[in-house]
Amino acid sequence: MKRFSEYIFMWALGGIIYYAFEIYFRGFSHWTMFVLGGICLMFFTWQGLTVKWADPLWLQVGRCVVFVTACEFITGIVVNKWLGWNVWDYTDQPMQLFGQICLPFVVIFSGLCAAGILLSGYLAHWLYKEEKPRYHVL
Repeated sequence: MKRFSEYIFMWALGGIIYYAFEIYFRGFSHWTMFVLGGICLMFFTWQGLTVKWADPLWLQVGRCVVFVTACEFITGIVVNKWLGWNVWDYTDQPMQLFGQICLPFVVIFSGLCAAGILLSGYLAHWLYKEEKPRYHVL
């Protein structure tokens, strides 16, 4: 039950943070971004707990960037292409794929992933008594 509570908390927090981030920088968001942000913070927590936060931070960030980018692409295909909700469109961005992901946002996501990894690790430790993260760069 503790683990379920932990992941629900991380999901809600990730959703709130990502939704607020989009409101602040874009002026609007969509409920699907709340869901996606929550899934991403849950993944950050899960991957850290799985490796006991022992992997170098660059490796954790790389793992999370791949996950976030894949989720962004899949979500984009579903909500933008299949459902036609037009939540975002990166066709005017460099190095984009079907307007759903692009290199500039992958770079932005890497910074958000690093912050999310640090946040989720310490929150899991402080709130749920998980193992204390031992972040290292190399």
